[in-house]
Amino acid sequence: MKHTWIMDVLEDLKSFARANGLSVLAEHLDDAKLIAAREMALQEEKVPLQGYGETGTAGKHIGGLGQHNQA
Repeated sequence: MKHTWIMDVLEDLKSFARANGLSVLAEHLDDAKLIAAREMALQEEKVPLQGYGETGTAGKHIGGLGQHNQA
């Protein structure tokens, strides 16, 4: 995996979030680590990750994080 550094960054962010009482953010960062690991593994296998990024719906898979509401 050539992008494993991102796992360290996500872990650092999660540690900061927990240390500063941001428990929901820390949970989402756990989710982000799982998604990153899966996506990197699939990338190594050269299998496209369905449903993420292609239609802009990635946020819907993490409790609505990143969803945009239109007026």
